[in-house]
Parts: sequence; structure tokens; C-alpha cells
Amino acid sequence: MRARFFRIKGGLFLWALFMAFSLKANISLPAIFGDHMVMQQNAYIELWGWGKPLEDVYVTTTWSTDTTHTVVSQNGNWSIKLKTPEAGQIHEVTIQGYNKVSIKDILMGEVWLCSGQSNMEWSINHGIINGEEAAKQADNNEIRLFHVEWRSAPYPNIDLKGKWLKCTPESVRNFSSIAYFFGKELNEKTNYPVGLISSNWGGTPIESWIPEYEIRSRKHLNDAANKLPHFPWAPNEVAYTYNAMIAPLLPFNIKGVLWYQGEANVENAYAYTDMLELLVKTWRDKFKTNFAFYYAQIAPFMHYQNDDGVKVRDAQRRALDIIPNSGMVVLSDIGDTTDIHPRNKIDAGQRFAQLALNKTYGLNEWPVSGPLFKAYEVKNETIIVQFDYAEGLYSSGDAMQQFEVAGEDLIWHKSEGIIKKDKVIVSSPAVKKPIHVRFAWRNSATPDLFNQDHLPASSFTTYEWHNVKHSL
Repeated sequence: MRARFFRIKGGLFLWALFMAFSLKANISLPAIFGDHMVMQQNAYIELWGWGKPLEDVYVTTTWSTDTTHTVVSQNGNWSIKLKTPEAGQIHEVTIQGYNKVSIKDILMGEVWLCSGQSNMEWSINHGIINGEEAAKQADNNEIRLFHVEWRSAPYPNIDLKGKWLKCTPESVRNFSSIAYFFGKELNEKTNYPVGLISSNWGGTPIESWIPEYEIRSRKHLNDAANKLPHFPWAPNEVAYTYNAMIAPLLPFNIKGVLWYQGEANVENAYAYTDMLELLVKTWRDKFKTNFAFYYAQIAPFMHYQNDDGVKVRDAQRRALDIIPNSGMVVLSDIGDTTDIHPRNKIDAGQRFAQLALNKTYGLNEWPVSGPLFKAYEVKNETIIVQFDYAEGLYSSGDAMQQFEVAGEDLIWHKSEGIIKKDKVIVSSPAVKKPIHVRFAWRNSATPDLFNQDHLPASSFTTYEWHNVKHSL
């Protein structure tokens, strides 16, 4: 009898112990939700996390009197949608389940994801031009920084490592300098708080930032990915950085993406246009928003092999025609042909900001781009080249010596260019019947052809050197 009573008591004890563990703190959030964060203003955002299956979750905010309720799924996940207000106040969000979690000091503003390889990753601590002075003036409570730590994975992760920080002279030193200078300009010109998410890894090819299925299911892209060499300083496996450094952010609401990458893809430049289009399409689907996508054309560098570097630049230029809501900043005049990491990150960040201010925020006083090849016409022994953003076209230095023309034999000859009514007329005595024209077609070309906004022209060629476009 005594033994039986002990077994009953033991069962009651175990049941009580189980209930105690069930009532322990269970509600938790991914790292992207934390104190000092910025939420996209005037938007429907998704808030998500984990908890105990069947746990009731109640969410309250300081900008609304409503309480939103959901129940944790059998897999331990929950999510709710919130409508955010416009910028102007400091807010707090409280999530109540078996435990209570609060997110404090939230600003509403503009959230931008800044990604790519080392030129986007480089911080003030890497020795950029005028970086020390910029760091001293970086105390700005309306700019918040989230740095995603390096991680790679063969499968999509559910969380990552990082935290939101207020922008200070100390916190900005280890943050993407281009992202910071972009955010600084954006904050000054719009008066909106800016949240910057830096998710970069130097040396990574574009393939590592795209979900595996998206590449493996497309033969021409899968074949191109297999051409990449393996380097010891960064993962180059398909999807590895996407899985660990982008997937855990989904579907965090963002206004746009800044992208600076391409140096690691000189081995398969012919596929870069398609790869970039696929990255944007996939990310927009995963983030559930048609965010603005602005990217940098890689800078001139003399140590690329053959003409691989300029081919990447041309592939990036061509992507403008097929990626909606996109833009490209040209950096050929502020690069360093002897250094793959140009130290002028201030101007690079500001050009990104000017592009966004015009195209995303409708502030037309800021320029969009330097001259971009638009069309050409063969007229007798000359070729007339038209550009977009060509108002006030002018040249200095040897810019007009960097045009070349070719006939049916595809042998290129130096040619003279003459600017007339914002067009360039090109000819060569060696080519009586020209059919193609190209400009600044060298890895290290730094052309001095500008528009009235003093922004440089992109290199280009009319010859279809790359593969035929495949449907994504």
C-alpha cells in the first residue's frame, strides 16, 4: 500500500514538474528584433518568433491601443502583422505569452539592407580616406546599425547573430562605411531615421547569396557556378551565405537593398546579368516586397585577367534593362586601379544616397546616374552614340580616346570621338564600314566622360560578348 501511494505521489510530482517547465519563459524573438531597432514606417510589417505550442501570444504597441492575438503553432512558431506609424516618436512593443518580452527604443524610419563582398563590408577601421574625421562626427541617434556576423550554412537558418546599435563614433568604426555614408546622407536630406542592416562577406561570389534551388534548377547558371575557383578566405558554395546571413532576416520589412559585389565573379562574368536578376527576383519574393535595388558597378582594377573585369561591369550595366526598380552607381572616377578596395567610400556612399533620394524619395534635385549607353546609329563611316543622363556631356583628359569601332572582322580600332548635342560621333580611318562601338573597354579604364552632374559614363560595348539571355 505504501509503495502504491509513493507511485501516485511520484506521478503527481512529475506532472507538477512538467507543468512548471511548460510555464517557463518560452516567447523569444529573432535577433533582428531588439532594442534600438528601426522599423519601416507607414508599412505593414511582420513580427515573428518562437514559443510553446498552443501558447497564447498577445502583442501591444505604444502607437496603438489595439492588442493583437495569435497562438503558437504546433511547430513552435508564431507571427503577427502590425501597421506601423510614420516617423517622429520613440516606441515600444510588448509580447506577452507565458513570459513577457519588450522591444524598447524603437524608431520608425527607412530600413535598408546593405550586402555584398568586401567593398561593401569595409569599415572606417580599414583606413578609408577621411575616415577618422568622419568617425568623430558620427554621433547620431537617428541612425541605427545592425551588423550581421559572418556565418555560412548548407541549409537555411532561422536566426543569425547581431544586434542593433545606436550610431556613435565607436559603433560606426566596425560597420560598413558605404552603408553609413549612405544612411548619413539619407537622414540629412529626408529627416527620417535610418536603419542600416549590413550583411556582407569579402570574397564571396554572387552565387553564395542566392538560394540553392534557384541556381541548381537552371542549367546555364548551375554550369556557370561550377566554374568558380575555390578560395580559402570565403565560402563560394551556392547559397551558403544566403542561408546563414539573409534567410534568417525573412520577411523583415525593408525599403531597399544596396549591393556592391562582382569582383569574385570575373571567372564567369558572362552569367552575371542573369545571376543578378535572379538574386533580386528571389529576394523580393522572400522579403515579400518590391524593394528598390541599387548596386555599384565594380571599380577599375588593373590585375584582372584578360578583359574579365570590364565584362563584369558591362554585365552589371546590362542588368539595368531587365531589373525593374533598380539603379547603378558608377565608380570609375573614384577607384584605384592598383587596389581592388578603393579607399574613397564617402563619395561611393553619397552616390548611392543621391540615387535613392531621386528614384525612391522623389527628390529630383539629386542626380540618378552618369551617362549610360542608350543606342547607336551607323551613318556612312561614323557611329553616332546616344546616352541616357547625357545632359551637359563633356570630356577631359583622354576620354575621347577611349572609343573603339569594329567592322565585320571584329577587329577593334582606336577612334576619335566628337561630342555634339549630348551625343558622341565616333569614327576611325581604319574602319570604312563600322558595325560595333565600345567605350573604355579595359579592366583599368578610368574614363573622363561626364554629364552636367559631374558623374562618369559607364563603359559599354555593342558587341554581344555574353551568352544569349535565358528566361528565368
